[in-house]
Amino acid sequence: MTRLAEHLSIGQVAERSGVPHTALRFYEEKGLISSERSAGNQRRYARSVLRRIAFIRAAQRVGLSLEDISEALASLPTDHAPTKADWARVSREWQHELDARIDALQRLRDRLTGCVGCGCLSLRSCGLYNAEDQLSRFGPGASKLRPATEGGL
Repeated sequence: MTRLAEHLSIGQVAERSGVPHTALRFYEEKGLISSERSAGNQRRYARSVLRRIAFIRAAQRVGLSLEDISEALASLPTDHAPTKADWARVSREWQHELDARIDALQRLRDRLTGCVGCGCLSLRSCGLYNAEDQLSRFGPGASKLRPATEGGL
């Protein structure tokens, strides 16, 4: 039986994770992952970094900020792969945020079905048209596209 190396080079991590070297260095610079240095000053990553990277990529895919991701990762162990309970706790903390994003995307989808990229062809029937800025009382931005939890219409 072949014993797996305890530490991986940046090239091995890039290959295994599908994340370019530049992104790995960026993640490290932002404190999302960490490495040790070999005697030759080369980066060496613990195997558990692969799970952290998968977590980062999944969180980015659903639109979470690096700040949110960093907060979540700060609560996870750095010396070994997080457990199922660790992941469950983090995902519960993000449930509200993800639900709000889903709501916003559904509202956007439903309201833009007949729209042509808002070079709008019909101001009479446009679901986003704001005649005489009547919606300014709801604050800045596109209030009709905000999630309901943020006061969207």
